[in-house]
Formats: sequence, C-alpha cells, structure tokens
Amino acid sequence: MQAAYLVEPGRFDLREVPVPEPGPNEALIKIARTGICGTDMHIFHGAYSADKLPLIPGHEFTGTIAKLGDDVAGLEEGQPVVVDMNIGCGRCYWCRRNEVLNCPEMQQMGITIDGAFAEYICVPARLVIPASGQIPPAVLALTEPLACVVRAARKAQVTFGQSVVIIGAGPIGNLHVQLMRTIGAAPIIVSDVSQERVQTALDAGADFGVSDPDELKDTVMRATDGRGADIVIESVGHPALYKEAQGLVRKGGHIAAFGLTGAGETLPLDILQTILEENSIKGSVAGMGQDMHDSLTLLSHGRIRTDAFTRAEYQLAEIQVAFDSFADRPQDLKTQIVM
Repeated sequence: MQAAYLVEPGRFDLREVPVPEPGPNEALIKIARTGICGTDMHIFHGAYSADKLPLIPGHEFTGTIAKLGDDVAGLEEGQPVVVDMNIGCGRCYWCRRNEVLNCPEMQQMGITIDGAFAEYICVPARLVIPASGQIPPAVLALTEPLACVVRAARKAQVTFGQSVVIIGAGPIGNLHVQLMRTIGAAPIIVSDVSQERVQTALDAGADFGVSDPDELKDTVMRATDGRGADIVIESVGHPALYKEAQGLVRKGGHIAAFGLTGAGETLPLDILQTILEENSIKGSVAGMGQDMHDSLTLLSHGRIRTDAFTRAEYQLAEIQVAFDSFADRPQDLKTQIVM
C-alpha cells in the first residue's frame, strides 16, 4: 500500500509498505478519506510530535472494513465506518470515565503512532463505529473534528438562551458556531481576522461577526446588555486571545479552553477576580467515546452544514502540495486527502 510518512518537519515521503495484518480484536480499515486537522499542521511544522518522526499523520478518517482479526464480534467486512482515534487501556480510572486522554497508556492514531494518511490502517475493533452507507465519505470524515466540538460543549454545559463568543472562525470555530446554534445558544458572536471566514460563520448561523479585534469587546457588550458572554470559546490557541477572553466573559461565566498553544505557554490570571466573580475555565481538546457516536448522529441527521468543509480534496500523491498550500486557502475550511 501507499503511505505518506512525515520524515522531518515540512517534508513528506510517499512510501510503498506492506498492508498491515489485523491481529486478534483488531480491524483492518481501507481508508476512503482523511481530513487535515490543525494538529496535523502543528506536526507538519515541527511544533508537535517531533520526537515521533518519521510518522504517518492523519486521524480524521473514514473507510470500510477490509478484514477482521480473530475474536471480533458485531462488525462485518465491507461496512462503512469511522474510528475513535484515542487508544486507552480501557481499564484505568480515566478510561472508565471516558477521559481517555489522561490514561497513562494513551496513544493517538496519527499523533503518537502511525495514522491514516495511507491506504489502510489497523485499529482496535472496539474503537470502530459503523456508519450509514447513505452518508458520503466526505461528510463521515468530519465525525472526529465534530466530536471534539461536541465534547467541548458538553464540558462547558452550554444550554439554550446562553450567549456565546467564539474566538476563531476556522474549521473548528465554524463547527462551534453550528453546534451552539443547534443547542439553542443566543446570541452567538464570532471573531476572526479573516473577513471571509467571519462571513462563512455568519452563513453558518452566527448572529454577529467581528473581523476587527478592536471592535470585539464593544460588540459583545452591546449584544449582552453590558454583562459579557455566558461562554467564551478560545478556538485559536494564542495566549493573548485567552487573556482577551477573560475580558469578554460575564461574572459567573465560563471560558472554554480549546485552541492548542505552544508547550509551556502560560496565562496571566487575576485569581481574586476569578474567585469573587465565580468564573471558571475548563480545557477540552479531543472527542472520544460517546462524543464520537453523538457526532455521527448529528451528521447523519443533517444537523451540520458541511458544504464549506468538503470543497477541497487532494489525492494521497499530492499530500505535500495539500500541506504546503494549506495556509493560502482560508476559504477551504477543511482539506481532505482522498485515497
């Protein structure tokens, strides 16, 4: 099979390697599509998982079951599927609580072990989720990124009528907008320096869009009767924007820390203010377990507008071009590699 190895930051090597053989309790997946995630770009630029190279990145994928190992029940060859990319031990305190990222033995496909920029991948059968053949693969490949957003909303305990600010209107920010609208949050205010992405977020259901950072606080205060937002979601990953979020949240409000910063970056926090105003901040980064199932259900029933996510596609042989041109294509909320 063909597999794209990131051999050093910024450089892929397309290799011919043996198709893996599924062992007991494993499934071999013939990959149809794999999306490029912001985390993949961090890996590509050497800011993440550099000690794991050479590595096959890619974790937002869908395909069909090509072969099942021994002792696998409930799955059939030929089924379209999506896969939970987070591999925990399944036994520890954190796995039992569906907090797999905290498992001492946790591995992630495409991040700590080889992933899905390849024609086949072998995965634990317990992480395989059957999907409807009526859903296009381009849409199924959005299950994992949407699951991350589902988990963030669950952690923030968002409910109808709550005001939400979303900092960042990239692919994940756009999904935050859509899920907040589905939940019934209002008003939804989105901020991004790209006017094009702000407009895409407005088209997806945001009530207010701001492309000038100097106008954001005034917009939030006007939209919330001067209180500030119930929930502020940082979806970019920049310490200055996390600091800005503290000035946008109301007393008693909540900051959802979602965007990945560099390792070791810190956030100045007025502890007394946080205590007296009863504010909170909670981190969330990856969807897992039930989040994946809920995400697939939302996509299956058309709750998410996916047109802006399925326009850009490249063949596996073009993966270097796809990554090199990624930053120059802000209009493409998602780029997918077709196997």
